[in-house]
Order: sequence, then C-alpha cells, then structure tokens
Amino acid sequence: MKFSKLTVAIAATLGATASFNAFAMDLYVDTKTKQIYAEPGRGRELMGSFEKVAEAPAHSSAAPAAPLATKAEVAAIREELDLKNNEIKALSEFAAEANGPDSAHVSLKDGIHFATKDGNFSAGINGRLQVDSQINNQSFDTPTNGYQANGTPASLNNGATLRRARLGVEGTFFKKTDYKFEYDFTRGTGTNAGGITDAYVRYNFSKPFSVKVGAFKEPFSLEEATSNRYITFIERNISVNTFVDNLNTYKVGIGANYATDRWQIGSSLQTEGVGAYNAYGTGSTASATGANGGANRSGGSGDTSWEVNTRVSGVPWMESKTKFLHMGASGSFININNNFKADGTYNNGGIIYANGLGANVDRSAILSTGNLTSSGKQSASGARLADNVTRFGAESALVYGPFSAQAEYIQNNVSGQGYDNASLEGAYGYVTYFLTGESRNYKAKTAAWDRIKPNRNFDMKGGKGAWELVAGYDWMNLNSGGALGGAATVVKGGINWYPHSHLRVMANYLHPMSIDTANEQNYKVTGGGSTSNSNQGTAFNGAKLDIFETRVQVDW
Repeated sequence: MKFSKLTVAIAATLGATASFNAFAMDLYVDTKTKQIYAEPGRGRELMGSFEKVAEAPAHSSAAPAAPLATKAEVAAIREELDLKNNEIKALSEFAAEANGPDSAHVSLKDGIHFATKDGNFSAGINGRLQVDSQINNQSFDTPTNGYQANGTPASLNNGATLRRARLGVEGTFFKKTDYKFEYDFTRGTGTNAGGITDAYVRYNFSKPFSVKVGAFKEPFSLEEATSNRYITFIERNISVNTFVDNLNTYKVGIGANYATDRWQIGSSLQTEGVGAYNAYGTGSTASATGANGGANRSGGSGDTSWEVNTRVSGVPWMESKTKFLHMGASGSFININNNFKADGTYNNGGIIYANGLGANVDRSAILSTGNLTSSGKQSASGARLADNVTRFGAESALVYGPFSAQAEYIQNNVSGQGYDNASLEGAYGYVTYFLTGESRNYKAKTAAWDRIKPNRNFDMKGGKGAWELVAGYDWMNLNSGGALGGAATVVKGGINWYPHSHLRVMANYLHPMSIDTANEQNYKVTGGGSTSNSNQGTAFNGAKLDIFETRVQVDW
C-alpha cells in the first residue's frame, strides 16, 4: 500500500504525540479516501501501532529531531479528522437518498415533467395557446340578401380572438395507469359555460390494450382523432366539424383501445355529461346538443343522450415511416334525448347540425338544420322529433416523403317523427407538401397525426424551420328527408410555418364556391323563457364570400 507524504507526516505526528503521552496509538487508513483514523471502521485498514521515538543523545551525530506536537495540536488534528469523517458520511447518505425509489427528477426537454426514479409516478404540465384572426370579403347578389327577416344585417365580422387557451396535467401512477385533466379557458359562453376537455383515468393492461373512464374524445374520424395542435388547416374540415366536433366530442363514458404498430381499434360507450361543465357552444341555444348549444341538463327533466362509437384503422402498406398508406372506418349510434313538459311542449334536448364554413373567429352558423326536434308540441301537426342518428365514416391518407394526401366521407342518417330517410353527408380532401423536406408524423397508438419536427429549427444562421403548402376541397349537404340545413362547397389553400416543433404560424384562404341556404330551416333561439327566430343562414344564400384567417400557436 502506498501513502502520500501528508499521510506519513500526519501519522508521524500522531505517533509522536501518542508516544509523548506515554501510550501507543493504532492508526487506520481508509482504502478509498486515504484518510487517517484513530478508530477502526468499514473500509479502513490498520497501518500499525505508533508511539513516541526516544530522543537521540546529545552527543549523537544524527540530525536533531523535529519538535513534537503539543496536546492542543493533536486535539486539533483529531477534530479535523472527525469533521472530514462526518462530511463523507453525510455525502454518502445524500447520494443514497437521491437515488432512492421515492426520489424524483425534473425534465424540461419537451415541456415540464416530473418523475420518480423508480418510474412509478410521473406528472407533466401541458398547455396550448392559439391566437387567431379573420378578415372577410363578402357581397350579395340582391338587395334583400345579406339581411335577416327582421332587417338586421347578416355578415361575418372581422377581428381577432383567443381560439383556445388550455392548461392541463397528465402523467402516470404505478406505471400501468395514466391520467389526463385539461381545461380550456376559452371554451363555452355564459354563466353555465365550462371548459373541461379531457378528464380521464386509463389502465394499460398491456402495451397494445387499454381501458379508460372519464371524459374523452369519441373514437370517430382521422381528423377528429388528431389534436387541433396538429391539424393541417386552422379549422377542421366542415363535415368533421359539424358531425363530430361541434356536438362536443368530449363526452363522459368508458372506452377501450387496442393498438399495434400497423392497426388500431377503439370503441366507447359515452353520454353527454349532466351539469354546467358540459355546456359548450358558440352562442345561441343552451337547450340542444350541437354547435350552438351544450348538453347542460340543469333544471331539465328526463335522460341525456348516449352513444356507442367504434373506429378501426390500419396501415395496409408501409415502406417506412415516411412512405405509407392509412385507411380506416368509423361507426356510431346516437340516441337523442327529447324531453317535453306536462302539456306536451318541448322542454330540452334535440340535436343541431351547424357550421360557419371554416371560419375561425366569427363562427356564426351559415349552414344550420336548427334543432331537429321542433320546439312546438310533440303531437302538433308537422312536429319533428329526431329519435336517433346512425353515423358512418370512411378515411384514408397517403404519405410519400414530403407529399401527403388525406380524404374522409361522413354520413348521418336521422330517424324519427317527420324524417324520411334523412341522410346528411359531407366529404373533404386535401394535399400537402413540405418545401423543406419533412414528412407528416404518424402516431400508431391513436392512428392520428402527431407533432411536426423541422429538419432544422429557425435561427439567424440559415435555419428556416419547416414550410408546408396545403390545398383542399370541402363539401357538405344538410338538406335531406325533412332536414333543411343548406349545402355548400368550399375550396381553400394555405401555408404553415413551423419555426420549431412547438411553435406554428398558419395562414388560410377560404372561398365558398356555392352556398345554398334558400330553404334553410329557421334557427330556433331559446332562452330566458322566450323564443325568437333568426335566419342568418338564409341571408347568405348565393353570397360571394372570401375568408382570410391566420393563427399563431404555441404549445408544450
């Protein structure tokens, strides 16, 4: 064993002092730290027993001995050694605690995430902010067009708004169970408005199979399964928006999902929630489920709507993650709640299909069926009573390097009093191309699109971020079998810029090629004990309308 000069000097001093006090001292050295100790311990080896060496005689020719340490100096050395020993012990305990199963670490790599070392618990803070603007260029063929029946102008407003402002938390506990809770501060209007989107707990029985309970999205449609953070256009295409999203796709229930790398199936049994949190809408009716109403059942009577949904999708051809074909189909059965007062007049419930043709700030309904359950007496002649809806969807998408194409068709068959084979339908298709070479990112677990990561982030040294050109066609018909909601076709184009993966700037141009609302059902606006008629949609019949919209989005 080798010792440093300092070690030998300390040993000599201690040995000399011990001898001076007329007793021998055993000294030990720590094999790792090389520290000298007067007592045995773990990891220490005995150096030997040291005692005072007799002074050489005065007549000796040897060199004079070094002066011996005093008792005070020996005590100081011992105290310093004890302090060093305590410091080493404290550091060892801290290291053990920092690596224990109940310790946690923080990661800022992709948001703010906390996790225990053993992986049993984790939590992450998520959020998004979407700042939108809209400018309209609109004109009408005749002097009467552009005005509602009461003489009020019917035109879309220019302006800006916070389209979404969400904050949430998601994570896991005991590894196999995960959860998510998210609140949107812009969602809903009025005193009964609430902004809960996802609020569920999910148990993962295995890597492919999981079951969740709470509030979550219906498993229906590729575009609806894709987060609004990653959709191609600023607003979802009008058929998906009308038949899925605007009905408040976040419903309460139980769902199951089985997903592999090449195919996925998801199913759910869900209902519109009872209570203020679910009263979502853009404005005029709080008594019907739809784009302009919520599902708040406070003060009402009877049951709420319920539905069964299933979506199956797969990747039949996959050469690589940047070259593949996606295909899928969805189906739903929706039982509609219709509740009437003691005298047989309408109280609440029903369903509304409405859309503003892709507008993102002024989302006033241009196409609208009105409430498919009429607000008169149930037994009255001509009264309408929508009992249920059977919904079907087909989807496909192709990715080939920087190029991609996507299309969907959705059909809603309405059954009930006053409806004869009513089939409301819509479809869209679009193409995209990344000028900077990226490809759309596909997430197998949800069979939907995921975050775009630029090949090189934007910087002042030549980094451009990712640039994407998009163009599409959108069509929907709400006139069928007793339903009169209008029809329209829209062409659109845009450009998306991703300075980095968590920031996106979007610009869209929308041009309705045709707007047919001549026979649109008057929209029923119910509230405060009174009912009034509004036919804003009919005022847009044949209108020439162009919409330019933008979005700046940040998410984490």
